[in-house]
Amino acid sequence: MDTTNRDYRVLELGKVLEMLAAKCSCADTAAEALRIQPQTDLNKVHEMLLQTADAHMLAGRFGTPGFGGAPNISNALRRAQSGAVLSMEELLRVASVMRTIRTLREWRSHCEGVSTSLDGLFMTLASNNRLEEKIVTSIRRKIKNAEIRVREQLDKMIRSATYQKYLQETLVTMRDGRFVVPVKAEYRSQVAGLVHDTSSSGATVFIEPMGVVETNNDIKLLKGREQEEIERILTALSGECGDNADMLIASYQNLIELDLLFAKANLAYDMDCSLPVVTADGVIDLKKARHPLIHKKKVVPSDIRLGGEFDTLMITGPNTGGKTVTLKTLGLLTAMTMCGMMIPAGANSRISVFENILADIGDEQSIEQSLSTFSAHMTNIIRIIGMAGEHSLVLLDELGAGTDPIEGAALAESIIETLRSKGAKIAATTHYAELKSYALTTSGVENGSCEFDVETLRPTYKLLIGLPGRSNAFAICSHLGMPDEVVERAQNLVSGENTRVEDVVAQLDSSRQEMERRLEEAEKIRSESEALKAEMLDKERRLEEEKRKEIQNARREAERIVSQARAE
Repeated sequence: MDTTNRDYRVLELGKVLEMLAAKCSCADTAAEALRIQPQTDLNKVHEMLLQTADAHMLAGRFGTPGFGGAPNISNALRRAQSGAVLSMEELLRVASVMRTIRTLREWRSHCEGVSTSLDGLFMTLASNNRLEEKIVTSIRRKIKNAEIRVREQLDKMIRSATYQKYLQETLVTMRDGRFVVPVKAEYRSQVAGLVHDTSSSGATVFIEPMGVVETNNDIKLLKGREQEEIERILTALSGECGDNADMLIASYQNLIELDLLFAKANLAYDMDCSLPVVTADGVIDLKKARHPLIHKKKVVPSDIRLGGEFDTLMITGPNTGGKTVTLKTLGLLTAMTMCGMMIPAGANSRISVFENILADIGDEQSIEQSLSTFSAHMTNIIRIIGMAGEHSLVLLDELGAGTDPIEGAALAESIIETLRSKGAKIAATTHYAELKSYALTTSGVENGSCEFDVETLRPTYKLLIGLPGRSNAFAICSHLGMPDEVVERAQNLVSGENTRVEDVVAQLDSSRQEMERRLEEAEKIRSESEALKAEMLDKERRLEEEKRKEIQNARREAERIVSQARAE
């Protein structure tokens, strides 16, 4: 299996592409969406994102154009080009694609006042209005007129009082391609004509009245001539389609590309996406980032940073606290950007293009090789170490887990150091206190944690960068009613180093909460001040308005007095 696909699979990029495919109008576009691979060239990514952003703008201002589920006509056109005669169904499909191409050009012509990166695709859409109309309007008028005359005669006959008593039902039907009426068997001799069929019970005979025999014969003759005419028309139309094959196939490909771009735009609207700033410097700064596979009303936005002042982010915290979701959000939004897609994050978010995204997330236990979970993870990490370089983003979930804690922590630290020496940007989750200390004391490595509310015993899913996560085990046990002596005994058994780390983390957490409280107070004071300022400005504006009105009134009164004085 291709290793790149494996990394994108664990990030669930395929599920996002399935959501994109569901937004596509055409079957070929949906298949194209599922084949999308992240691009590693910065200029290519910029080009794709510009096109997506322009489609997003056009859809927002003018609505999404219709693509009509255009079918693939390439094979039919190539056959016509080589001299084959297309069927009526194939020709109608060609006409439907030409109609879609024409309506797309008309739609773009109504989007006045804007110039976009999609204009080249729209301008090179080429159709043939004359050929489209010729295919659609090949109507068999002679046969329709003859059939109408027969029906009129038969309808007059079945409605007449003379014949109604002979008929089993007052309707016109067909037998052997000829129009007939159902006559009761006992009145067979009363209706002059040719018998074409009898009902299974024998109670009804289907007679072609003599008055319409000649017209039915005309229809039969016209059908024979019509078939010859159809063959002539199909041959001529197929030849014209063959002459236009190259132009129509190129236009169809442009249609599919536009369909995919507007699918990206519509998915972006569904996810409340924005366009990130994209570089190749390894810096990621996501503002209010949301995992695209979690419903936008349930997901908790997070600010995630990596690659600026630190190249490694160690995320700690309890299970089910959101660590893995944070890791996947970081990788998935980077991959989406490299696919030319807008991302569910705040404005001015920043993403870097990487040569590869390497991930060890979740239980990728190898059944074929009968490897243990730890061995499977280590096999994957060995692969990652071999592939990682200066332009790599490495995501490691529960690094070093599944073995002895002391050995696991030492191994995790060594793996991080090895990847850092290669210049990779790393985000890893862990439970080990040793790695919290490592991040606190190592330049370029930063702690992060997923906040946990001990009072409610629930994670808040909020990522806190710069603060290691606390184990919270003792606090949780006390909150649940564990006897104090049990908790105190456990605390005494914890090593001095772990205790110091937890004390530092507790102090940092306390400081953070105090700073957040003060920040909230400052924000409240600022908001009140802004409100007061706005109120004062409004009051000042009203006073100025009243003053202006008073002056106007006084001026008008003075003019009235002067006018009156002059008059007197």
